[in-house]
Amino acid sequence: MGYPDTFEGFMVQSQKTWQEFKKQEFKPKKFQDRDIDIEIECCGVCGSDVHTINGGWGGAPMPLCVGHEVIGKAVKVGDKVTTVKIGDRIGVGAQIWSCLECKPCKTDNENYCPHKIDTYGAPYPEEMGGVIAQGGYASHIRAHEYFTFKIPDNIPSHEAAPMMCAGLTTYSPLLRAGVGPGKKVAIVGVGGLGHYAILWASAMGAEVYALSHSPSKEDDTKKLGAKEFISTGDKEWAKPWAFTFDFMLNTADATHEFDLPTYMSTLSVNGEMHHVGLPDKPLPQISAQTFAPNGCKMGGSHIGSRPEMFKMLKLASEKELKPMIEEIPISEAGCKKAVTGVADNSVRYRYTLVNFDKAFPKR
Repeated sequence: MGYPDTFEGFMVQSQKTWQEFKKQEFKPKKFQDRDIDIEIECCGVCGSDVHTINGGWGGAPMPLCVGHEVIGKAVKVGDKVTTVKIGDRIGVGAQIWSCLECKPCKTDNENYCPHKIDTYGAPYPEEMGGVIAQGGYASHIRAHEYFTFKIPDNIPSHEAAPMMCAGLTTYSPLLRAGVGPGKKVAIVGVGGLGHYAILWASAMGAEVYALSHSPSKEDDTKKLGAKEFISTGDKEWAKPWAFTFDFMLNTADATHEFDLPTYMSTLSVNGEMHHVGLPDKPLPQISAQTFAPNGCKMGGSHIGSRPEMFKMLKLASEKELKPMIEEIPISEAGCKKAVTGVADNSVRYRYTLVNFDKAFPKR
């Protein structure tokens, strides 16, 4: 049938065959007054894509087109859209709708809306078409204007794409923690999320320490702005750093294997260990007494808000920050290569799928 009635995407048919992608058509949500249709130029590959299609986070509706780090061109705008015009280069992240009426939504916390709709794998209500939201490994995506973001001219699309999820997920908690000059910040895990966290925290003026069990990544952390690299594979690594860090952002995907009290011992009095990495397995059990020696706390967060997205893009643009991105042409084989590389941690440090015009020539 084709656009605008149907979109085309690379879809996984079953969690048992999560590395196998098939290009096929799917029906988007009903087009409404505040919706925007985006012809996709590129899409980042997120760890969430892998956790969803391989069953790590539980069941998912199939067939499914993942991808929530989307950059493209607006090709259709609803009658009530005021923030975007046809031809604008815009991005979409991990959330595509919220009610905009509840307390979280009205306090710039729409990412915590109890009625929110994720960019893929979430059901739309019947009045919006009753379909399952499909993501950005596709020809097009249809999004509510509130969840689309103009991209500054000096940020290349393939670099902007992973900022839509990985970038915002790490920037938001750093901003809310007041990270800046005079703060000592530890970033745990140097991967897709962690490398952005180092980049942001350094650009915000903090003294940044990269914590990783992979010494081979030390040089990269220094290029991103870390003052020091701490190898957590070393015996008694934490002792010299007791009571040091005002804020610790844990981006790792293997927290279930951590000795959490050891990490928490490096926090300053009332410091916080904040989790944005979401492993498949539960966190290790700890006792309440673990929080007592330094009065520390533990928290977590989910992506970020629209105002935070624009602040992040402004920071990246003004300071000309450069993430470390590998490009892969989108295809059935390309999608397989990308999700496999994320799953086995061989990517340095984020993939962006590109060459969408070649994959979807008839749009």
